[in-house]
Amino acid sequence: MADITAGMVKDLREKTGVGMMDCKAALAATNGDMDAAVDWLRAKGLAKAAKKSTRVAAEGLVGLMVSGKTGALVEVNSETDFVARNEKFQAMVAEISKLAVKAGSNTETLKTMHFPGSSHAVAEYVAEMVATIGENMTVRRTAALTVAHGVIGSYVHNQIAPGMGKIGVIVALESTGNAEALSGFGRMLAMHIAATNPVSLSLESVPADVLAREKAVLEEKNAGKPANVMEKIVASGLKSYAKENCLLEQAYVHDGSKTVAQALEEIAKTAGAAVKLTGFVRMQLGEGIEKNDDDFAAEVAKMSGQ
Repeated sequence: MADITAGMVKDLREKTGVGMMDCKAALAATNGDMDAAVDWLRAKGLAKAAKKSTRVAAEGLVGLMVSGKTGALVEVNSETDFVARNEKFQAMVAEISKLAVKAGSNTETLKTMHFPGSSHAVAEYVAEMVATIGENMTVRRTAALTVAHGVIGSYVHNQIAPGMGKIGVIVALESTGNAEALSGFGRMLAMHIAATNPVSLSLESVPADVLAREKAVLEEKNAGKPANVMEKIVASGLKSYAKENCLLEQAYVHDGSKTVAQALEEIAKTAGAAVKLTGFVRMQLGEGIEKNDDDFAAEVAKMSGQ
């Protein structure tokens, strides 16, 4: 039997897009013959995934899972919304969401975790599903939040199955106060975040490049003003920016007469202890993915003459 090296497995994986364990098995079954190994994988229906891997997957689902003091989000993409409504796809996303709680916001770690009820890692299981269902699929990203004391508030928008939809939000509320009161507020705050899509918690936590861009726009609009006047204009402009884009400064969507910071102060009184908002994650399906003009759905429409 030929000696199967890690390099051979890597080459076969790059050529076919199939998981490492399956590539190793293929090489072992074909005595290290690369072309024969490709054919072996094709015969098993696995190498089909390679052809589909170049197609844009911008649909799918955002899965959400809260377990104890940790909440996690994961985006699993497919090419069409039709597949997102497939029960097998939804079952896969549900299992991946559970694993995401333990992945610590590390997508690569999540992909290497064992998929329950199979002999594969998550990435390899997804590759099998590509071959089975017939569309490109990817585990795009994951994120998690944990509290030492308190609750993880959560909300799924456009939910099509429990814990799965188009937008998922988790929010971390640190507090020793009443858990029931905190959970109710946490869900309401997560709904607020889904609606307003804040950039950050506060102006201080806005990414430096975003803040620099805002300052540059204000300075360009007011070019020629004296330095002392410009300073006041920029300060006022950033304050307005914070009210629109920074969570704590935003008007609370459930009661526009108060800010989110003020709503936090009120829930602290109800819960019986101080409440600190330590973080949030809003994950929207397909954001940042550039879709092809001629995507898979369009191909199907053309073929059907629509």
